[in-house]
Amino acid sequence: MLKAKILFVGPCESGKTVLANFLTESSDITEYNPTQGVRILEFENPNVASNKGTGCEFELWDCGGDAKFESCWPALMKDAHGVVIVFNADIPSHLKEIEMWYSCFVQQQFLQDSQCLLIAHHKPGSGGDMGSLSLSPPLNKLKLVHSNLEDEPEEIRMEFMKYLKNIISSMSESRDREEMSIIT
Repeated sequence: MLKAKILFVGPCESGKTVLANFLTESSDITEYNPTQGVRILEFENPNVASNKGTGCEFELWDCGGDAKFESCWPALMKDAHGVVIVFNADIPSHLKEIEMWYSCFVQQQFLQDSQCLLIAHHKPGSGGDMGSLSLSPPLNKLKLVHSNLEDEPEEIRMEFMKYLKNIISSMSESRDREEMSIIT
């Protein structure tokens, strides 16, 4: 059985924990309480299987956005298969901050852009503009999804499912190549 490690990273108060709970069907949190270090949510998704039809397990690492946890980042990044960068699209400073998250968690870990997903999270009642965001390179090459759990909750779940399928497909192909290199 394949097991994928997915990191949820991004600035403080961007909605990482709320999204993580929603996407893994974990408990609801009603008040803001900053994540201290990391929370690991384990889940299976019957709709996502490897190319051999075997099931998949996921670890979603909900990482605290405070810079005081930066010394922990290397441990969090170890063996990650994917990174989801969550930011609050209604806070202009977050657009600049996500460049740093991308640099640290994707580029410096030599992950492919296909292993990264950007989520512009709109908090309930924000009335945020779901239109296009102008992202600077190289962020403008990444898959960007808007989430609003009040108006269109199933849309973000569907996009996250597609992302997980891509991660598992990539892992399966990598494992197949490794097995073939051993055989030949």
